This record gives sequence, C-alpha cells and structure tokens, in this order.
Amino acid sequence: MTPVVMSTVAAKVARETGLRYESLGRAACKELGMGIFMAVAEESEAEPQLIVLEHNAGRTDLPTVVLVGKGVTFDSGGISIKPGEEMWKMKGDMAGAAAVIGALGVAGQLNVPLRVVGLAPCAENLPGGRAQKPGDVFKGMTGKTMEVISTDAEGRMLLADALAYAKRFNPDAVIDIATLTGVQAMALGPHAAGFFANDEAVAARLVRAAEASGERLWRFPLYDEYAETIKSQVADVKNTGGRYGGLGTSAKFIEHFTEGYPWAHVDMASMSLSDEDKPAKPKGATGYGVRLFAALLEGWA
Repeated sequence: MTPVVMSTVAAKVARETGLRYESLGRAACKELGMGIFMAVAEESEAEPQLIVLEHNAGRTDLPTVVLVGKGVTFDSGGISIKPGEEMWKMKGDMAGAAAVIGALGVAGQLNVPLRVVGLAPCAENLPGGRAQKPGDVFKGMTGKTMEVISTDAEGRMLLADALAYAKRFNPDAVIDIATLTGVQAMALGPHAAGFFANDEAVAARLVRAAEASGERLWRFPLYDEYAETIKSQVADVKNTGGRYGGLGTSAKFIEHFTEGYPWAHVDMASMSLSDEDKPAKPKGATGYGVRLFAALLEGWA
C-alpha cells in the first residue's frame, strides 16, 4: 500500500462513517514546515500523505482526543538499509496508521460523544540520491531541529511533525501508536505492546482499555536520563541514542515534539503481524490497536 492508497482507504472509511476527511500531500506538508517528516518522504516517488480524519468535527464543546499512527508504507531502512531476508514484512510498517484509520471508523459507527481526530502521516522510506543521510540536520514544524544518526529510525520522524500538527486541535490528550522499535519485541515478545505516558490519567485510561479489549499493554518509564542520551552537538536532538536503552530513548525523542498536551506513546512493533492463528488474532496482519482505541474512546465517553 502506498501513501495514496492509504489515503484512498481513509476517504472510503470517512464516507461510510460520516467522518471529516482531508489529506495533505508533499507541497502542503512542506508549506507547513514539516521538514522532519519530509526528510523521510523525499526520496520516494510515491506522494506522501498526512491523512486527517475527524469525528464530531469542530465540536469544541466535547473533549478532544487525537490519535496519531505511524504510516511507513514500506521501510527499507533507507541509507541505513535493513537486512534483506525479512524485509518483505516492512510492508506492514504502516500498521499504526491503519489502526488509527480503523479506530476513527469505529468512533463514527458508534457515534461516541467525543471529538476524535485521527492523524496518519504516511510515506515510504527508501535509499537514493535525494534520500536523507546520517549526519543530516532537519527542522520540523515546531521549529526544533533533529540530527539523523540512522535513517532506519524514520517512524519517529513522521510522528514528530504529526504531533506538532496535533496541537492545532487543542487536544485533551494525544496518543500515538507505531511499529517503532525492535527492542519492544525483544522485551515483550508477541504478547503485549509497550507504552509510555507523561500523564497519569491518560495512562490509567489506556490500562483500562487494554483490560477491556484484550489488547495487552505494559507500561515503561520515561526517565529523564533517556533525554540525555539523545542530545546532539549540532541539533536539539538526534533521532536515536543506539540500541542500549533504545525503547526509552525513542519514546523520549517523540515526547520532545509534543507541546502543551497530555501524551502517551504505544510501541506495538511485535503485535502487528502474527505467525499463527489465535482467537481474535489471525495469522498475518492483526489489526492491533483498533479494539484498544475503541475501548479507550468508549470508556472516555
């Protein structure tokens, strides 16, 4: 699925469930100053898309929850290229965006009494002559700068500018979901996603949603020391602090681009694909996150 195909699916979901739909392409994202998102998208001939879905659009009298999903529609790793053996699985690196699109459709079907916004930044990550390189520095929508250490730490780059965009909705909470790190898979295996939160109330809502939906979560800490690891000499932050502590440093990187709202991050790298059939978790793409977010929104309402 290319970003444009993702956008086409989102438009169909919007029509069927009464959502407001918008999709911003390369030119619009550049005009908004999304230099970090565009650093990933620049090499691919596939047009990037920032998909925006909204349930109860403009209802400022209702609590506003923004869901943000990583949508790397294919991840080669870029210049920091991945091993080729199982690279085919990287067609599933858009599972966070898919979960957000699905969850917005459920919000529309259930007509939950909330204003729910879904943001799905979608792009391919490929090597080539225009591709980002380790050592490059880019400025995002917030005005903050980022140094590239690994072009394979690209999902958090998409999220950085999408989280900046989320601020315009004056959200009561923002929750992102992503197939972000291999470290999450090593820590929890295919049995639970990991999550981080800088707000106790949002964390408690996520835990209750996990219990209600059966889509497991396990909370990890947001220690201040993780922020030290991603400090850069030439930018505000660098996009990775290495594998040691990589689960926490990746979350701290994402938090750096949140501004003025409660936030949580769900890393579901091990949960998006299943090697065997299980009840409510079929072999192949699992759809992890849709039930979790549906339970979260119902509980919030």
